[in-house]
Amino acid sequence: MKKLAIFPVALLLVACMQEKTTTSATVGDTGTVQTSTHTETTTPAIDTATTAAMKSEAKEAVSDVKAAAKDAAYKTGTAMETAGKAIQKKTKKN
Repeated sequence: MKKLAIFPVALLLVACMQEKTTTSATVGDTGTVQTSTHTETTTPAIDTATTAAMKSEAKEAVSDVKAAAKDAAYKTGTAMETAGKAIQKKTKKN
């Protein structure tokens, strides 16, 4: 689960990167051409407080989902038990 959560964050960081490339060319007295390329990459700063808050919210959401799944399983089991008793009652031979 943790590896799955890391993927979108990494994808977001790559998408937010900005790259600026500058190329310049100069011609010398003898006709030689000299080129130079400068590439500048900037990445956004990561707000650790926001990241920690998001992580906490994600943990809370996971625990809420677990509790809801547990409750749903209990209710399903109770409903099946009630249905089974009703079927037994109707099919019981006197």
